[in-house]
Amino acid sequence: VRLVESGGGLVQSGGSLRLSCRASGDTICISTMAWYRLVPGKERELVAIIRSGGRTDYGDFVKGRFTISRDFAYNTLDLQMNSLKPEDAAVYYCNAEPLEPDIAHQMGVICDESDAWGQGTQVTVSG
Repeated sequence: VRLVESGGGLVQSGGSLRLSCRASGDTICISTMAWYRLVPGKERELVAIIRSGGRTDYGDFVKGRFTISRDFAYNTLDLQMNSLKPEDAAVYYCNAEPLEPDIAHQMGVICDESDAWGQGTQVTVSG
């Protein structure tokens, strides 16, 4: 699975950005998808996750400002970010977890058992 992010950039505090991630390759092997972010000197943190059944969860710092969505037809994962704060500045990464091996076996597919990661997209918030 290959993941390519887009949509990062510079925005003023209080503004909005929409990040997108396009998956290609063995997309049938994707189970859960998520957005993480990384700030130099800090640990990577989960921003939002969407599971194969549609359930979503967010980092505590999101507090209703972000929305994660997934389009299975186009193999895309989006993150709508509103009310951005300077502390949201980071490199945002798209992540895809593979199917559990027994599920892949039941489906008759062979999947890489490692997570896939995108190259990251920079989000900068001024003000």
